[in-house]
Parts: sequence; structure tokens; C-alpha cells
Amino acid sequence: MTINTSVIIAAGMGTRLEGHGHLRPKGFLEVGERAIIEESLDHLVAAGIERVVIVTGHQGHYYDDLAAHSSGLIETVNNPDFATTGSMYSLYCARELVDCDFLLLESDLIYQQLALDEILQQPQADVVLMSGPTHSGDEVWIESPEGKLRTMSKKLQEVGAVDGELVGICKISKALFEAMCTDAAAAFEGAPNYCYETDCLVSVARNYPIHCHRVDQLIWSEIDDATHLRRARDLIYPQLMEVDPGIY
Repeated sequence: MTINTSVIIAAGMGTRLEGHGHLRPKGFLEVGERAIIEESLDHLVAAGIERVVIVTGHQGHYYDDLAAHSSGLIETVNNPDFATTGSMYSLYCARELVDCDFLLLESDLIYQQLALDEILQQPQADVVLMSGPTHSGDEVWIESPEGKLRTMSKKLQEVGAVDGELVGICKISKALFEAMCTDAAAAFEGAPNYCYETDCLVSVARNYPIHCHRVDQLIWSEIDDATHLRRARDLIYPQLMEVDPGIY
């Protein structure tokens, strides 16, 4: 199975970044010399991705400008209700543009190329990428007996046996995306903040097999708050520069 499309959820407001995310989207944070979204795009192209759909919201014109100079690589679609809806509604906004299998990423990640290589090499059509323990704070823990998603949550007490941490990179088949959109459409009225991972994927996984693949020692970081940003700059980025010098 060849995947040449990626969807990046990039509508969030970055309210926990103590001012860093107020004037620009989180994807335009600079941990090194370039915006982290530019580094992520380089990873995707290196993995064979030819088309990237970015779902925008807060300060979406940054991504529109990026798309205009991307030689056709990037398309954008806007979530007009980004301030009052969750990540699954943003993904739902891309449903008219995506009619194929795709890689799903969050915009606030820095990661090594190995993350994409590993998930693309998995034979299953639907895969959630996990890492070993990061001790980064604000983790999303995953329970996946026999390698299949059962639950994931930021609340440790809601997870039975912890089998890994959510990285924020998934392989989504067309069939799974259709199931997610159907599930979400029924949930939005009562739960506009429906999340793609802890809500929608977990809900769909009750009746649909979603595999989980763990990569120990994976170098990566999500950047949700100022503590994450400092950790990314001081600890994670120097490691990425060593393993992926062509990107970083």
C-alpha cells in the first residue's frame, strides 16, 4: 500500500504557550532555525508524500502563504469554528478533499524521520504510532492489548495497562476515515470539542480494528505549552540534529 497524501491538523490557538502561540500558529514556532511545520514537511516529502492538506484555523493566513509558495505540495482548508470545536471537527473539515488513505499528523510536533518510516512500513491499513515513556508531561497513554487500540487518555486512571504514548502520527485508511466522520457527525451536536484521538478513534475502535505500533527510543516532542517548548529546545532538538542532519 502506497500512501502519498498527508493531513495536518493545524487549527489550534496555542493558548497554553504563554504568548508564544498568540500571534502565529503553533506550527510556526521555531525550535531551531526554521518553523517546525517546514521541518515536518521536509520529513513528509522524504517519506514519499506528494500532497499535504493542512486544516487551518487560528492565524490561518500563515498556512495559506506557505501553501502559495509550496509548488503545489500544500492545500489548505479552514475550520471556521476552530475556537469552539475540537480536533476531530478540524479533521472533519477535510473530508471533501481526502478520498484516499493518508498520514495524519498534528502540527506541533518535532520528530525524527524514523517515525514516518516505521508507520509506513507497517502492513496494516490503520495504525496509531506509539513511543515508549517520555516523561514529558501531558502524555496521552494508550492501552492496546494484542496490538489493537482499546483506549487512550490523558488520565492515567482511565487506562488499564499502558502500552505506549501517543506520538500524534497515524496511518488512516479511507474506510477508517469514513467511519470516523460518521461517528463524529453523530457526536458533534452534544460534544463540539470532540477530539480525533481520545474520543473518535477510541469510539470507532470498539467495532473497527485499529493497530498500534510502538517504537522505543523514538526521538520526538509535542509542543503544547511553554514547558514543552523549553524541553524541545534544550533536550529533543539537539538529538534530532544528530540523527537527521539533513532536516535539522
